[in-house]
Amino acid sequence: MGISKDNVTGLVLAVSSSIFIGSSFIVKKMGLKKSNTPGRSAASGGHAYLYEPWWWIGMISMIVGEIANFAAYAFAPALLVTPLGALSIIVSAVLAHFILQEKLHIFGVLGCALCMVGSTTIVLHAPHERIIHSVKEVWHLATEL
Repeated sequence: MGISKDNVTGLVLAVSSSIFIGSSFIVKKMGLKKSNTPGRSAASGGHAYLYEPWWWIGMISMIVGEIANFAAYAFAPALLVTPLGALSIIVSAVLAHFILQEKLHIFGVLGCALCMVGSTTIVLHAPHERIIHSVKEVWHLATEL
């Protein structure tokens, strides 16, 4: 018994979604830092970041990632797709360390490792989903005690 082609497609979409979403936070932060002019920053109610191309690239990356995540649910069960969303945290943490020169302390590394272990465990030991063929079957499952 192997993994189906649809599940592989869903897993690829979910992982790529996490990469796009995780990197979007870094790119948007780069744009916010670049547009941080006194009196015009987002923190002071300004809108200078809207003119920053890096912020828009990050926003587009976020949208692409969310679309890929949505598409992943069409191919693979939620039990496989949802845990892979935690990978976006790991992508953000690693990219923030290397690109933004932010410190990744031991608890951050431990948290990333636990995310990886948890996601891998859930994906590897996920039960098979039962295929439902009719609305009547859904109703029966919803009303059984």
